[in-house]
Amino acid sequence: MSSTNRPRAFRIPSATPPEAGDGVVPPPAPPSQVRIVEEPFEIVEAADGVAVPVAPKSRAPWLSLLLVALGGLVSLGVGLSVERLISDLFSAAPWLGAVALVLLAIAAVAFLAILARELSGIWRERQIERVRAKAVEAIATRDHSSAQGVVRDLTALYADRAALSGGRARLDTLGDAILDVDDRIGLAEHELLAPLDRQARNAIASAAKQVSAVTALSPRAIVDVAFVVFAAVRLLRRIATIYGGRPGFLGFLRLARSAFAHLTVTGGMAVGESMIQQVLGLGIAARVSAKLGEGVLNGLMTARFGLAAMAVCRPLPFVREAPPRLTDVAGELLKPLEADPKA
Repeated sequence: MSSTNRPRAFRIPSATPPEAGDGVVPPPAPPSQVRIVEEPFEIVEAADGVAVPVAPKSRAPWLSLLLVALGGLVSLGVGLSVERLISDLFSAAPWLGAVALVLLAIAAVAFLAILARELSGIWRERQIERVRAKAVEAIATRDHSSAQGVVRDLTALYADRAALSGGRARLDTLGDAILDVDDRIGLAEHELLAPLDRQARNAIASAAKQVSAVTALSPRAIVDVAFVVFAAVRLLRRIATIYGGRPGFLGFLRLARSAFAHLTVTGGMAVGESMIQQVLGLGIAARVSAKLGEGVLNGLMTARFGLAAMAVCRPLPFVREAPPRLTDVAGELLKPLEADPKA
């Protein structure tokens, strides 16, 4: 669990601070003035630099109320329409009404199956998020019991993966062995996640190559945009499946929002400065066509999105394994640009 989701301790100045003369610094607040304040709250910096929590801003959930109300109206309208349709069919011919009831039952069963799949996918994603948050908390607090729980949860998460049976067996042999928190979680990362990391990197590299090739050869910009979106959706689903997620439609939307939020935090869709300098240093405008350069940049952005999706879908943070860089998954895109064309 990240620190932003936990209560924070703030030094709250007393109502009557001690008087200080010219050049005299007031003494710090005693320990009794350190309080645990539950979030969410707005932090206001006092004149002396002390963070003072104040009452949270109240926001009326108008958007939620609007969506709930509209959803209720649509559901009532659809229900009344179906009821009238079935009644009319029974009035016209009883067998038509019976057929309509059977079709309605089949539709209800299919709807419940889809709903169960969506809920299962969301539960699976939240389980992965809980494992990652628990690992971050264990590493931050050096909690050995929590680290053992992380390893158990991770082993249970991949209990149905036959390819990881050897890694699970090696982790089971550790048992209650005395290990550092980082070592224990790092071993679980190496045994269970390192093979999955390789699969995810290969998927990102393959998607980046496909996007680069298609956008470099397509004659229309709309084709470029459509294929980039399609490749990003397919890549996100692929990476989520590799790490044990089973996202439905709603689960996919949650993952996509988290991936884009991760991109925003880590620098957006822009590639790294070293990569930009490498691309610009090759003299794209003078050496290759603009379309090929556009394909390379689209491939790099797809790879960047894939790395964000990898960080979001991975059950553990990178502890001992080196996190992949953009050059690790998209470095081959620049190879056609490195050779100077013949004059």
